Amino acid sequence: MSQHSRPLYTDSNSTQTLRQGLEEYYALNPNITDPKELPPDFAKILLAHDVSHIIYGCDTSMYDELKILPLTWWTSNYKLRDHLRTLRDPTISPAIKVMYDDLVKEHGVIWLYTSILFVLPQLLPELISIWLKSRQRQRFVPFLEFEPLLDRSLLEIRQEFELLPFIQ
Repeated sequence: MSQHSRPLYTDSNSTQTLRQGLEEYYALNPNITDPKELPPDFAKILLAHDVSHIIYGCDTSMYDELKILPLTWWTSNYKLRDHLRTLRDPTISPAIKVMYDDLVKEHGVIWLYTSILFVLPQLLPELISIWLKSRQRQRFVPFLEFEPLLDRSLLEIRQEFELLPFIQ
């Protein structure tokens, strides 16, 4: 895959399995902490976040990193209240720090906050659109209980949970 090619899992019609997409994600992002190397207490939340990248077709650009959390809150069974609870849980909150540290290690603190300031105005219209499209949802993607989806195709998962309108 060339440096400028998009990962296969980001294609809205990808027939890769979730497991294959996750393998591609880790292969393309060797600087990301592998949850298998962490204590199981909070490794699961990291893995669930990585799985969300695959299900929602998001890469690791700052745009997609900022997009994935609200997209997850509005279309999965992991809501803002769950995220706030996670941030306060002393056994799980270190997982959030690991994700932050990975970004800082790869790019630096100045890059991180400068990127957020530049990307957020571009992302805001899409976040509003996602929020409006997600208001009447009946089916929610399982966030922490994703294992039954691992051997299903991404297209099938995206169709079942009506995610195609959110994947560009």
